[in-house]
Amino acid sequence: MKSICVYCGSANQASQEYFSAAHQMGETLARRGLTLVYGGGKTGLMGALAGSVLDSGGEVIGVIVESMNTPELAHTRLTQLEMMATIHQRKARMYELADGYIALPGGYGTLDELFETLTWAQIGEHCKPVGLLNVNGYYDSLLAMLDRALEEKFLFPEHRRALLCDSQPEELLDAMIAFQPPLEAVKRWMRQ
Repeated sequence: MKSICVYCGSANQASQEYFSAAHQMGETLARRGLTLVYGGGKTGLMGALAGSVLDSGGEVIGVIVESMNTPELAHTRLTQLEMMATIHQRKARMYELADGYIALPGGYGTLDELFETLTWAQIGEHCKPVGLLNVNGYYDSLLAMLDRALEEKFLFPEHRRALLCDSQPEELLDAMIAFQPPLEAVKRWMRQ
């Protein structure tokens, strides 16, 4: 892996605990020589994450929608900033640039990107690892819902296990490096 796309919240009102986790993730990515790919913003966890990677000597590629490229929203210190006309183009470009994906705490946008990435993996569009940084149990309820979907036979066990999860950046990245995609489950899902 050379690059990780991180999805996370842009709200400045989030708890300091989440900001600390974003800083820690940024430092970890930079220390491991992994380029951060993200949405290009300077607010909330997005800004904290990008700033941490840059302050630690790492590289950051931001991919932003033209309408969000404003002084209030766009990060100005990035290694590279790409502008896209639509959110769909933005997500496709972030997908193209990344070797793996991580979701930190966030809202609708974070969840949208996370589930789209998981869906693409489920249908065989990519074999890249997808992980959650579960800070302060933020994703516990979501994980319980996915376990329910598994119990009710809406997910194959291999697809449920394919969503990696840890509360520590180092351990999550280690799991992502060791990830083996459930290729047989993809084939079985496409037949059933």
